Amino acid sequence: MKRERFLQLSALVWLTAVWILLWGNLSIANVVGGVAVGVLIMVLMPLPGVPVQGRVHVLSLLRLAWKFVYYSLESSLQIAWLAVRPGPPPVTGVLRYQLGIKSDLVLTLFIDVLNLIPGTMVLEIDQVRRIVYVHVLDMGSAKAVGQFYRTVAQLERLFIAAFERDSEWKPSAWHFGDEQYEDPTQKGTT
Repeated sequence: MKRERFLQLSALVWLTAVWILLWGNLSIANVVGGVAVGVLIMVLMPLPGVPVQGRVHVLSLLRLAWKFVYYSLESSLQIAWLAVRPGPPPVTGVLRYQLGIKSDLVLTLFIDVLNLIPGTMVLEIDQVRRIVYVHVLDMGSAKAVGQFYRTVAQLERLFIAAFERDSEWKPSAWHFGDEQYEDPTQKGTT
């Protein structure tokens, strides 16, 4: 119950911060208005429950954030070079990668990060088999393709270390999908 209250309070703080940023100045009226709008949103339009497995490891999360910034800067420089270099445009294509991420929430976060790295765009996700199809801007050499796979593998390892270590990860009842979910309140009623 404490975790649920903490998550609700965190969401309210986030909504209030967004409200203040939208108005552009910090004032008592904007804070009160942000809290009121946040409460209305949370009461009138509640988000569905998200199954959260495992726990967050702060040091691994910081390493993940650092690698994300590094890969973003590296990719930005590579794209800038591809834009100004003489010669034909780069060879683009779609690459497939098999993920070992178990949680749908962590998978979503991973895909978001991958999409934010310049030069990559996730086109399709096979959620059951955990395969992602990614459009890559530069596939002109085996080195470039290898670099893509190394980058994705490194990000995947960091996500697993930060969010779903095998020793702590236990699937929630929702993890297996609706068809396998057994509502504990309905046991023995059918």
